[in-house]
Amino acid sequence: MHKVSVRLTVFFEEPFWVGIFEHVSDGQLSVCKVTFGAEPKDYEVHDFILKNFHLIKFSFTVSADTKEHKCNPKRMQRKIQKQVQNIGVGTKSQQVLKLQHEMLKAERKAISREKREAEKQRQFELKQRKKKEKHRGK
Repeated sequence: MHKVSVRLTVFFEEPFWVGIFEHVSDGQLSVCKVTFGAEPKDYEVHDFILKNFHLIKFSFTVSADTKEHKCNPKRMQRKIQKQVQNIGVGTKSQQVLKLQHEMLKAERKAISREKREAEKQRQFELKQRKKKEKHRGK
């Protein structure tokens, strides 16, 4: 049996409210960060999930530590209360977001480097062509 869980944590990250979606499926964790802007109301978050969940782009997956065990209902309530009061995101999610950010940064660097090299090559060829045209005229 496949177990899939999605958790949304909304918190204030200096100037905006941010939501972190954590998707755990078959022991694999993937994360997505969504910026809300102003503090979202509960119904706004609910509408966002209903209308935009299929558009969310999750990061690549990493293995997640999940433990399956039955829990006393009162203990479960205490855990839920602790999670609700806990502000922030799990460290595993933070690591995945950081890794995704680093990968995107490296991609952008590579693309800009290629553009810069292509522009240099174009300028060089233009100078060579001009030089040959000047030389031919005499």
